[in-house]
Amino acid sequence: MALSNRDRARLSLGIQAAIFAAIVVVLIVIIDWTAVQRSFFNVEPVMAMFPEVITVGLWNTVRYTFFGFVFGLIGGTVLALMRIASFPVYRWLATLYIEFFRGIPAILVFIALGFGASLAFGLNLSTLQTASTALAIVGAAYIAETIRAGLQAVPKGQMEAARALGMPAWRAMLTIQIPQAFRIVLPPLTNEAILLTKDSSLIFVVGMAGSAAELTKMGRDGITMYQAGMTPLVVAGICYLLITVPLSILARRMEERSPGRSSRRRPKKKATTSPVSSGVA
Repeated sequence: MALSNRDRARLSLGIQAAIFAAIVVVLIVIIDWTAVQRSFFNVEPVMAMFPEVITVGLWNTVRYTFFGFVFGLIGGTVLALMRIASFPVYRWLATLYIEFFRGIPAILVFIALGFGASLAFGLNLSTLQTASTALAIVGAAYIAETIRAGLQAVPKGQMEAARALGMPAWRAMLTIQIPQAFRIVLPPLTNEAILLTKDSSLIFVVGMAGSAAELTKMGRDGITMYQAGMTPLVVAGICYLLITVPLSILARRMEERSPGRSSRRRPKKKATTSPVSSGVA
């Protein structure tokens, strides 16, 4: 007797569930959970890291990311406007910057600022200045493409109508096109903030004082200090999640409430025909 599509789907799900349960049982049996707890979930280093992991590590990570994102947003907006400018030189310069910094590892920018700035220009940048500048330089290249897509998503008819009313091009751009573009790209910009949060960990390559340490630095130092396996890095990872998970939820909420998505999800009304219009007396 041939199985129906529904029966085949149920059988497939049952087989998958059985395989998954078997894998879980095998893992429970063969893994030394005492060693796992000692290496990854040791309570002693966790207690020793508090409250500094929050008041120092988490706070510095938030600071570096915030300033890097703000200046990256400013730079990315300028680059996006250059990318859509009518003057070819502006477009070429913006494209060169974007392709260059999107094409190299972010860690090279941190190294160049941390060591090259003092050697080439005699600049003695603080950890905050180095981290924020490096994140802004890299973030601007990615944010620029996001904002450019938002600017091009705004209907051209709105700009044409503003120009027809005698509004200068720069004023129409500032009051009509840019505000709408930012509403469109808010969810992707939130994702860029998440990426910059994780990239802030690269500041460890230039060295820093204890008061300037971010989460990854504190996790690496904790492994050496407490000799308790990978627990300090697990703590650092959980602290990163305290930043990135709320940002991810915020991005999804904004995407669900975006004008384009809400219009797609709104059901169409069925056309009704009245007796008068249909010719029924």
